Amino acid sequence: MISIIIPVYNEAAGIADLLKHLDERSTSGKITEILVVDGGSTDNTIFRANNYINNGSLLPMSVLTSRKGRASQMNTGAKQAKGEILYFLHADSYPPHGFDTTILNQVEKGNSAGCFRMKFDTKHPVLTFSQWFTRFNVRACRGGDQSLFISRDLFTSLKGFNEDFDVYEDCEFIGRIYDEHDFTVVNDYVITSSRKYTKNGTLRLQYHFTVIHFKKWFGASPSELTRYYNKYIVS
Repeated sequence: MISIIIPVYNEAAGIADLLKHLDERSTSGKITEILVVDGGSTDNTIFRANNYINNGSLLPMSVLTSRKGRASQMNTGAKQAKGEILYFLHADSYPPHGFDTTILNQVEKGNSAGCFRMKFDTKHPVLTFSQWFTRFNVRACRGGDQSLFISRDLFTSLKGFNEDFDVYEDCEFIGRIYDEHDFTVVNDYVITSSRKYTKNGTLRLQYHFTVIHFKKWFGASPSELTRYYNKYIVS
């Protein structure tokens, strides 16, 4: 069955809503657990998550702690997970109804790794154009906001996420999957927040994300990507 791993940092405003969404959109008996992995939040993220869990969550849920950094947090969750399928989900991304059944069906077909297409929670024309590309099964169209399912065996063989990357960790890992294994894109949609675009400006943020992609393709180190991100992007 599936272990859902959610890395969080200062997500108090939305974590309970996401956990409720997962309770309501999943199918009985297909989720082993949901692991919320906190990276040192300074708000009430842990309290809000535990409050939801302790007041009647339908699925087995627990909160773990890790050093800050999504790669480290996701690896921590994977080490603790009991499921044979790992499903990595950002705290502001909401999978479709029956997502767990869809993932299990894909794995039964022999697809050991994949993601959903993505839609933003806004109709901004730039983001509508950008999300259209998530239907294509090429690595340049991938990103962590689309979520990621992967068999434990494949995750282990790839040695998990590279913790040298404070940014771009999802794309780096998915790139290694494409290098060595088949990858599938499910014809259904994760809905993800546009909040970072609102903070930074849509065109401005899209430009900086594109620069980061090109920097990586041309050999920039993880620390160079982090410096660029911290200089130009408001988290």
